[in-house]
Amino acid sequence: MDQDTLDLLRRVDTPTVCNAIEVVEGKRGFDRFTRGTPLCSDPGAGAIVGYARTAKIAALAPSSDDPDVVRARRMAYYKYMAEGPRPALAVVQDMDGPDGIGAYWGEINTSVHKGFGLSGALTNGVMRDLGDLPDGFPVIAGSVGPSHGFVHVREIAVEVEVFGLTIRPDELVHADRHGAVVIDAAYVSEIGAAIEKLLATEGIVLNAARAPGFDFARFEAAWTAFEKART
Repeated sequence: MDQDTLDLLRRVDTPTVCNAIEVVEGKRGFDRFTRGTPLCSDPGAGAIVGYARTAKIAALAPSSDDPDVVRARRMAYYKYMAEGPRPALAVVQDMDGPDGIGAYWGEINTSVHKGFGLSGALTNGVMRDLGDLPDGFPVIAGSVGPSHGFVHVREIAVEVEVFGLTIRPDELVHADRHGAVVIDAAYVSEIGAAIEKLLATEGIVLNAARAPGFDFARFEAAWTAFEKART
């Protein structure tokens, strides 16, 4: 991914990327996006773009593993998060699902991940310390809660499922307050041009709708031009 493409992806929202993938594919039906309504720690922060560093956690009950194993896995997790291609984001599945209570993403953990150079976090789990999380590290999460419970790392660098979306390690993810989408590696070279085409064609309708004197006749003309431009 070249810098121009990365900069463009950071400027647009995730719905735009979903639509742009349809432009690349030349049809509707793309489905590698999240379902449901996530929460975002900083809705105005813009998009998180990066390669997925994946893991699974749980917190409802203590780990049944030996404490030394738990500690070693924790350090292996942080080492994994500190390494790998950049830009990157943490994608962490909370195995407790909607019953989760372990706020893994608080002030300390987000600061550590930001320090490692990650761009943000995507999780179906819990966040806390709202107002104290570091700037420039949005967390997109399933819920907000006060306690970390018995949170511990279960697996590292594995396929995960977050909000109904399966994400594999190192896949390119675009996420914001709307949710997340996976950009297939085969589409990276085309996604920039697709976004530019999408924005240009949408502008035909938007500019007309925002102009003085907009009425059905002007809508019909704009929509006709819009449909012609996007084919």
